[in-house]
Amino acid sequence: MSAPTRGRRPMSDRRRRLQRLEISRAAIRLFVEHGVHDTTGEQIAELVGLSSRTLWRYFRSKESCVEPVLSLTTDAFVDTLRRWPADTPLEDHLVADHHLPDPATAEDGAATLAVVAMSRHEPALRAIWLVVYERAEAVLAEVVAERLGLAPDELAVRVQAATLAAALRIATEDLADDCAAGRERPREEGLARLSAAVRAATHGVLGDLPT
Repeated sequence: MSAPTRGRRPMSDRRRRLQRLEISRAAIRLFVEHGVHDTTGEQIAELVGLSSRTLWRYFRSKESCVEPVLSLTTDAFVDTLRRWPADTPLEDHLVADHHLPDPATAEDGAATLAVVAMSRHEPALRAIWLVVYERAEAVLAEVVAERLGLAPDELAVRVQAATLAAALRIATEDLADDCAAGRERPREEGLARLSAAVRAATHGVLGDLPT
C-alpha cells in the first residue's frame, strides 16, 4: 500500500478565484482609506487573514491586487455583448440587460471606479488597468467574430475588438472622473454613453441599429 499523501489538498480553481477576489476587494478598501503609498502588502494580507507569503503567491505587487475586481467590468461587458440580439439596438439591449445590481455587484462597481480615479495619479494602478483591457481584447475578438461570421484572428476582427475595449475603457474612465468630482449621473445616461462609445468605435459594423 502506498503511503498517505501529506500536506494541504490542492486549491480548486474556483476557490483560488474567490480568494484572489477577496484579496482584491480588501486591497482596494485599504487603498481608498489610506492611499496606495501608505498601504502595505502585509496590511492587505492581515485584512483577509493570510500570511504575507501567501499573498505574494497570488500577486506580484500590492498594486496588482486590484486586477480581479477590475476584470469584473470587462467580464460583464463581454457577457452583455454575447446576449445582444442582432435585431435590437445596442442602447435598448444595454438598458434591458443591465438589471439593478445586487449590493455585492454595486460595491465592486464602486470599487472599480475608485481604482480608475486613483489610476490618474498612480502609474502602477494605471498599468494594471490597461493590462486588464489588453487581455480582454482576445475574448472580445471571439464575440465579434461570432457576430460577423469571421475568424477571431482576422485583422478586421482584432481591430474591432481593440476598439470595443477602448470604448469601454474610456466610458468607464469618464464615469470614474464624474464620481470622483461628485457628479452623479442617472443610470440610463451612463448606459447611453456606453452605447454611444461602442457605436463610435465600431461605426455600426456589429449590426447596431439607429435609435
